[in-house]
Amino acid sequence: MKTTVKREIQMKYRQLGNSELSVSEISLGSWLTYGGGVEQQNAEACIHKAFEVGINFIDTANVYAQGGAESFLGEVLQGTERSSYVLATKVFFPMSATERGLSAAQIRKQIDASLKRLRTDYVDLYQCHRYDPNTPLEETITALTEVVRQGKARYIGFSEWSPQQIQAALNLADVERFVSSQPQYSMLWRKPEAQVFPLCAANGIGQIVWSPLAQGVLTGKYQPGQTPPPDSRAANEKMNSFLMEELFNDRTLTAVQKLKPIAQDLGLSMPQLALAWVLRDERVSSAIIGASRPEQIVDNAAASGVELDADVLAAIDQILASVVQR
Repeated sequence: MKTTVKREIQMKYRQLGNSELSVSEISLGSWLTYGGGVEQQNAEACIHKAFEVGINFIDTANVYAQGGAESFLGEVLQGTERSSYVLATKVFFPMSATERGLSAAQIRKQIDASLKRLRTDYVDLYQCHRYDPNTPLEETITALTEVVRQGKARYIGFSEWSPQQIQAALNLADVERFVSSQPQYSMLWRKPEAQVFPLCAANGIGQIVWSPLAQGVLTGKYQPGQTPPPDSRAANEKMNSFLMEELFNDRTLTAVQKLKPIAQDLGLSMPQLALAWVLRDERVSSAIIGASRPEQIVDNAAASGVELDADVLAAIDQILASVVQR
């Protein structure tokens, strides 16, 4: 099992679909963390460390901490040259009892609210957080096109759309084209590989993947049959309500423990192995990490540029064969 390992952080960048955006292979997300589950001082330190190690892509959403994540980023990013980083946010989930979805009225209202919280004139990427079955697709895409042509967003994307929904958007004429897809993707969760990845690749849409560490399961810190470590997300009541049973079960945790010798042989941490696995696919533009401490960012960022050879990939597949979600 030979591999090329870069022990020092040498962040690499990839083009995001057909856009002109060059994004770091490792990006920083803010779900359940900034403006919410992580103390302000630690959160600020994470942002500064991210820039220090070469991360230039920050992903958020209006619904994260009900606007709190955007407000936090708007505050901490003041004084940082706007053109030096790529900023993405999203729209769809409820912001109040009456504010939700992807209607033209909501998109117009929510983009302005996001820009105000983020303290910026534009976002680089504005994403549909989910598909809205209650709004005609043409209305949604026309409104997003208006947002781009008004200069409030440079590009548009989507998260967790089905192949049929993606194709329907591609079939519309005289509108802005999607450049990004944001699916859940990891060694354990491979569902987008069958249809979403190929369809997007054929149409200039890059993948920004979330939960590449499978909600922390692939770090190896969760032991089967044992209580989660007290400093982990699974033990934090503010951040553990979204843990998925398909990933967080003893059978999967047992299999993941068997990956540890592979990581050790390669001189990698478990998170680095998991991130390098995701980035082995050139269709993945960036892997979004969540971090509550700066040292996590340093460790994760070192996965950029790591190449895993065929023997390593085959060994991983053999170990995880019975627990992979496809």
